[in-house]
Amino acid sequence: MHLDIRLSTRIALIAALAIAPGMLRAQLPAGSGREEMQKVCSSCHELERSVSLRQDRDGWKTTINKMIGLGAQGSEQEFAATLEYLAANFPARAMPQLNVNTALAIDFEARLSLRRSQAALIVKYRTEHGKFQSIEDLKKVPGVDTAKIEAKKDILTY
Repeated sequence: MHLDIRLSTRIALIAALAIAPGMLRAQLPAGSGREEMQKVCSSCHELERSVSLRQDRDGWKTTINKMIGLGAQGSEQEFAATLEYLAANFPARAMPQLNVNTALAIDFEARLSLRRSQAALIVKYRTEHGKFQSIEDLKKVPGVDTAKIEAKKDILTY
């Protein structure tokens, strides 16, 4: 009996995995650059992650340049089409402030444009030293780009 349940569960999972990419593609808005975005973004990670951010044009440009630096493959035209598609279809929303005492590393990375390693340092420092009381406390974290923190200080809460 257990073998039948496991087998049916495996079949359902395989079917779901086979259908899921097509479902996401169907959910992406039609438009110029969609195919290029799917090509360059899905070679490294799932498309849901690519479009989970909402950014202005400069934010998307920064993200694309970061991905190129990490080895994303594509032509200059494909990256340009990807930028246009993302900026048009996944624009920035009004973002709530970032609570530095509850934020995850991914939040620091995305919202403050920090490197992943720097974002992890903030979380580690907070865990070891307790809650931040001010931007000055946040700037005490060794190895973190304080200029980026200063540039976005208006979105921070404590």
